[in-house]
Amino acid sequence: MRYLRGKLVSSTLEKLRRVAVVGTTGAGKTTFARELSGLLGAAHVELDAYRHGPNWTETPDDIFRERVSEAITGERWVVDGNYSIARDVIWNRATAVVWLDYPFPVSFWRLFRRTMRRGVMRTELWNGNRENLWGHFFTTDSLLLWAVKTHWKRRRSLPEAFALPEYAHLNVTRFRIPSAAKRWLDSVAAEVRG
Repeated sequence: MRYLRGKLVSSTLEKLRRVAVVGTTGAGKTTFARELSGLLGAAHVELDAYRHGPNWTETPDDIFRERVSEAITGERWVVDGNYSIARDVIWNRATAVVWLDYPFPVSFWRLFRRTMRRGVMRTELWNGNRENLWGHFFTTDSLLLWAVKTHWKRRRSLPEAFALPEYAHLNVTRFRIPSAAKRWLDSVAAEVRG
């Protein structure tokens, strides 16, 4: 038997010991992962913080994989992000994956609002980085453009990855609308309260 916060852990909570949250850009992975990690009393690992160094310098792949591996050595964590370069590092240890697979208009609108808010407020993200509205609207480095390019590709590639034998141990939960994800988080909260 396992216990969480002094209470017997249900089979659902047992499956949520180490969770990877994936989904298209703007789906709300970080917000969801932060809330889930808080409910579970687990560490929250935001992959963007490990990938983007100061001045948006990209961490080299080998160092990124090493840092992510170190970040997930604990018994309970929730990771958010889609970096396929570290997928094996994360998914091999994970017990579950939550896929926020919302319709493109939902994710794109969320991304647009978030980008505008961060750009106008000059919100510091990771390692001193801030969003640059000019870059999102007038360059090929645009996160908005990235969302358009990758949304449907990710919808095809994730099921293929889940089907690989090395990931057969994962409990995959897929949400197609935000309200379903919210109801699920509410149910996890109720289980934790017991």
